[in-house]
Amino acid sequence: MTIQHIIAEQAPAAIGTYSHAVRAGDTLYLSGQVPLDPTTMKIVEGTEQQIIQAFENVKTIVEAAGGKLENTIKVNIFLTDLSCFALVNQVMGRYFKAPYPARAAIGVAALPLGSEVEIEAVVHLG
Repeated sequence: MTIQHIIAEQAPAAIGTYSHAVRAGDTLYLSGQVPLDPTTMKIVEGTEQQIIQAFENVKTIVEAAGGKLENTIKVNIFLTDLSCFALVNQVMGRYFKAPYPARAAIGVAALPLGSEVEIEAVVHLG
């Protein structure tokens, strides 16, 4: 099996010791993406905008790896406030159509850079 590390030029630069994603065979494993604006490298303002930006960052990385968001197998969404769950569903519906990928929404105490949301995914590239 071939392993390839993906660094997406159009996505926000990694803020730690990780690749944006790693391709192992036909599967792409994305690192968690917080809602950093790739131009300013600052967290965007507002809960809905943060969710949108995190999904946009995921989409950018998937496309940089030659994939399509519609081939996402699993999404993990980390939230500092689970009362935003309905808003996550609403925004996620803009990026995915039925049948939806498997998903977990996990409440956490804090996220990097004070973000309200972090999203990671597994995508089939084959």
